[in-house]
Amino acid sequence: MAAPALQQPSFLLANLKVDSTTKPFLQRCQELVKVIDDYPAKELHLIFPWLVESVFGSLDGVIMGWNLQFLQARSNEYNIVMDFLDPSGPMMKLVYKLQAEEYKYEIPVSFLPGPVKASIQEGVLPDCPLFHNKLQFPLSGLQTLSLALNPFEYYMFIFASSLITPKNYPLGQHVSSLDNAYFVLVDTYLKYFLPTEGSVPPSPFADNRGSVSPPAPRAPSVPFAGYGIHSTSLLKRHISHQPSVTADPAAQEIWRSEALLQVFVEIWLHHYSLEMYQKLQSPQVKLALLHYRLSMSSMPCQPLTPPGSGTLDTYQVLLPFHPLPPGLLEETFTPTEEHVLVVRLLVKHLHAFSCSLKPEQVCSSPSAHSSPLEEFKRVVVQRFVQQKLYVFLQHCFGHWPLDASFRAVLETWLSYIQPWRYTGENTNPQTDQNKGVPEKWGLFVQENLLMYTKLFQGFLNRVVRIDLVNVKNALMVFRVAKVFAQPNLSEMIQKGEQLFLEPEHVLHHRQHRVFLTPSHGGSFLSARQSVVTDGVFRVKSHVYGLEGQDCQYKQMFGTELRGAVLKLIQIIAQARQTAKRISDHSAEVAANNSFMSWFGMGSPDLNYTFNGGEVDDTGECVKKTHEFLERSLDYLCQIFRLNAGQLSQLMATLGSGQDDGNSRQLPDCVQGENGLILTDLGRMQIINGLRRFEIEYQGDPELQPIRSYENAVLVRLFFKISSLVNERFGGHMEVLCSRQDFLGRLGRHYLASPEVMADGRQRSPETRRTAERNRRPRLSLRTLASYRTLLMLLFLYLFGVLFSFGPISSTLLILTGGFLYGLFITLFGDKLKSQ
Repeated sequence: MAAPALQQPSFLLANLKVDSTTKPFLQRCQELVKVIDDYPAKELHLIFPWLVESVFGSLDGVIMGWNLQFLQARSNEYNIVMDFLDPSGPMMKLVYKLQAEEYKYEIPVSFLPGPVKASIQEGVLPDCPLFHNKLQFPLSGLQTLSLALNPFEYYMFIFASSLITPKNYPLGQHVSSLDNAYFVLVDTYLKYFLPTEGSVPPSPFADNRGSVSPPAPRAPSVPFAGYGIHSTSLLKRHISHQPSVTADPAAQEIWRSEALLQVFVEIWLHHYSLEMYQKLQSPQVKLALLHYRLSMSSMPCQPLTPPGSGTLDTYQVLLPFHPLPPGLLEETFTPTEEHVLVVRLLVKHLHAFSCSLKPEQVCSSPSAHSSPLEEFKRVVVQRFVQQKLYVFLQHCFGHWPLDASFRAVLETWLSYIQPWRYTGENTNPQTDQNKGVPEKWGLFVQENLLMYTKLFQGFLNRVVRIDLVNVKNALMVFRVAKVFAQPNLSEMIQKGEQLFLEPEHVLHHRQHRVFLTPSHGGSFLSARQSVVTDGVFRVKSHVYGLEGQDCQYKQMFGTELRGAVLKLIQIIAQARQTAKRISDHSAEVAANNSFMSWFGMGSPDLNYTFNGGEVDDTGECVKKTHEFLERSLDYLCQIFRLNAGQLSQLMATLGSGQDDGNSRQLPDCVQGENGLILTDLGRMQIINGLRRFEIEYQGDPELQPIRSYENAVLVRLFFKISSLVNERFGGHMEVLCSRQDFLGRLGRHYLASPEVMADGRQRSPETRRTAERNRRPRLSLRTLASYRTLLMLLFLYLFGVLFSFGPISSTLLILTGGFLYGLFITLFGDKLKSQ
């Protein structure tokens, strides 16, 4: 795939390729360590692309690599791989050795994420500094463009791409996302290059010749159009990003940290359509917000100060946000559960990295001298992650299957909107829940308002379509409700919405200004700006930047969404009642599951089940479901301030709408040619356990599976006997049962199928052909194969022995008693039913 810019024969590479197929893994790694230590960079330069692809796999998925996603800690090769790929290990030593010589390695543009690739092919260079000054222009045209990356960027690019590259893994292999080598390596690299304590260890081969500068800061002479506005020519855009000023030497401290983060974000989160990407770069919202900002800055109470120094200038454009119209997500992009879990790991570490600033560093004035790493911590979440993570989560909320695997996406979202969990303070979770969200995080909530409100609406749209009797789904509702019920959080969200909805003409008459500094309740996760910024502009720029200036914002605490929440509360209450019925039914079945049930004394109806729960949703699972739903109701009432009277009214409405108290009615159906057909309303009723079908066996009663309370040999024997009798005398049976006199009624009692004497209950739909076949009169001897019947006959014969009756006499008495019982039911059965 990628190769050095200069190709020449290498005997070392040829030997290593041969050894990779003939020698054991441990010996190969030991020889690679020796090669890295002994050979000069000129030789190592030729084997580097092959070695990286042999470890992580090729970009097209043909080369599998070491399959790090399947390498578990219990494997013999695990420790060898981790030592070899460690940030201080031999592989990274090779990277630094090549880095010192300024070698470049090419990545074809065709392997970049979809929007980046399409944008470059359209002649527009992406805004991300990772792509600046690195395009290689071939003579054959734009279709063969490539990026020239330094060794560190190339290594991290292949490493990150291996997570999302489709590969033909062997059948039966299951990826364990939490303890495999790849997941652990991601965590290790994040902790090493984005340290929460101390600084990034220096490169052992760094010198004046080999140090790689971070993207050059934007000079004052560089026009605003060079940052985010489409250029007419790719070449012109490429030239406009050439360094025009000398990079700050202090920025060398974190260039690897920036490069690693840019690669991870671009590869893992940057997946949407070209149309979406072009609108992300659209200047309309930027120019409108710029004009608004300039009008605000013209007020006397707003001082202006020059921008800070160092690498922060690289990203200090006037407007860091881009417009993001909804509804343009790429349909073909389907992240895996492992992909989402790695993104969550990235989010959690970035919060911890940002929160590792010391209090004196947080409260220091903008003009105070601080290291590039400290400045990087202040801007890393908002400037690098927010926009692309929002698009990523929106796509997952709209396209993820409606099953329990959505928990990975849900926890990623909840991790991002709770940065206060990663401050490093050792707090009791229960105490922290009661304590509430500290006031200083109000600024973070405002700058990420859509992460709370828009994605909460997306969650509501999902949760009303899933089975809440399932304990895993109930747990997801409980998790979201618990997070949003934290004290102060709903007030912070409401304050952000109020700022967004405030009319712009009022701002010019306001005397009180909101400062974008931590000393005024701000968050150091936000952009470290020295200018005084209005809170209204901050929220509006965030919303317009992510949704577009023409977006129709729906308030989380508005009338429309409140109605959706009330509907969800009703669904939760209904699911809770269904869970209680399942629990009660399970307890009843367990009570009847005694020794005598082996003889059929218990409930023989093993087909009867409750709809709305999975097979494992019994016992403890159902109790947990009831608990999760109960607490979710309490949390939702806290969030949306529903008092006991309103909740009681909802419950009363729910109770009056229940069907016979036990869901006896069928779900909403329409009559079709072959029976009933479910409507959309009927499907919703089944999903939420509001109504159900009586699940019964409706085929030939003689062909039901053999029960545990039946003797298999006798069932098969009596089936053959009854089949022979029915085949020979079936016509006579039909004639006898069709009579309307006493003999016809007596024949129907002994010969008719159970469906003829149905109790009138509504059952699940069946075809007319099946119903007609099952209503034909027949002789059934299967009852005699039941252990219960055999036990009763045994007792009757023993009772006959006590009165000196022989077997023949006892048999005649039993048959006579059975006939008399049938005669009595035939004569007085209708009267008994009417009474």
